Amino acid sequence: MAIAGGRKMMHVVMYPWFAMGHLTAFLHTANKFAERGHRVSFLIPTRTQSKLTSFNLHPDLISFIPLDVPRVDGLPPDAETTADVPYPLHTHLMTAMDLTETAIESILLDLKPDLVFYDFTHWIPTLARKFDIKSIHYCIISPATIGYTMSPERSELDLERPPLGFPPSAVKLRSYEAKECISFRMEEYGRGVTFHNRMMGSLRNCDAIAFKACKEMEGAFYEYLEKQFKKPVLLSGPVIPETPTSTLDEKWDKWLGGFKKGSVVYCALGSQSNLNKHQFLELLLGLELTGLPFLAALKPPRGYNSVEEVLPEGFTDRVKGRGIVDGGWVQQQLLLSHPSIRCFITHCGSGSTTEALVNDCQIVLLPHIGDQMINARLVAGDLKAGVEESICNVVRLVMEENDEVANEVILNHAKWKKFLLKDNVESSYTDEFITKLQDLL
Repeated sequence: MAIAGGRKMMHVVMYPWFAMGHLTAFLHTANKFAERGHRVSFLIPTRTQSKLTSFNLHPDLISFIPLDVPRVDGLPPDAETTADVPYPLHTHLMTAMDLTETAIESILLDLKPDLVFYDFTHWIPTLARKFDIKSIHYCIISPATIGYTMSPERSELDLERPPLGFPPSAVKLRSYEAKECISFRMEEYGRGVTFHNRMMGSLRNCDAIAFKACKEMEGAFYEYLEKQFKKPVLLSGPVIPETPTSTLDEKWDKWLGGFKKGSVVYCALGSQSNLNKHQFLELLLGLELTGLPFLAALKPPRGYNSVEEVLPEGFTDRVKGRGIVDGGWVQQQLLLSHPSIRCFITHCGSGSTTEALVNDCQIVLLPHIGDQMINARLVAGDLKAGVEESICNVVRLVMEENDEVANEVILNHAKWKKFLLKDNVESSYTDEFITKLQDLL
């Protein structure tokens, strides 16, 4: 660890879950560190590196270390991230990450960093301890979600109610959501480990827990977690991504340019989307019924290899010229800032939620799994900056100029956007975060 200007310059290794939302969130944080002269070694699947190169704003200080994803039975040989496989195969991808443990041990021994940031690889703290490296569970899942679902006070069988001592909030799960979450917690996520045990091991064994969050939005939840886990809980701030150095793909720029300002609906449910065929068709028909132009970036539903083979009969002809369904990866940050986009239908992943709040698009919440449900209640209930209802009705509602509910959401969204983009908010959080990390060393 070098010393510069009286401050310790850190070397941080980052090893996020192989999902685009996690990889990009860690990389945005790496950029904040590098802005201040700290060095980051970023572990990433070999072929995925090209997708993130434009987000690396400090290649002199942020080094990508490519990893070959180990072969696992049931995992396609070219799969590297959750964007490459349907949801049921995510457990095999997790197994593949677990099989990199020996390689990661060698990398840590060679690099000798001060800190290692991780999320789902629950074995990292044990490795780090061997080499006197501090382990940081960097959680892009919100403090509200971890507090509600993973608190040591939590009763395993009752997720409809918050755990003992949970702060007052609109955050809660409906009965069917609670059942789905309990089922998911008990699923194997990686060979021989349930998702719940993987997360609890990650949270309990690290030297500190850190969240991509800020006190003004989730302060009560982070304070609750510090008491629950009896260890430092740090906040990195909102970590608003810098504008990518790339430009929007010509095909999207040209297509969006054919519509008037503030008229297009953009829908994206993330690389870990797990819709069944019925939910997929219902979503598309809802978009069609809005009568508005739309761009839907969606993974195929479970059991299908492409979005084209599942489109409703006659759908393509009916929406021709105003609607597109695309199954590939898109440049979401650049799409959201395009002047034609007015409404964003989001799955409420952490990164998408932040990107939505710092743009002008109206936010429609469509959660499906785990933390997405908690994030939706937080945005709609506590922050009152988005709406969660049936797609067709709610899209029409938020696109209305003089609707009372829409106006309330617009005002609250504007308030939080102003806060997040306020001078010194981001930089103050980053400086304090780095100082607290240095205090751990």
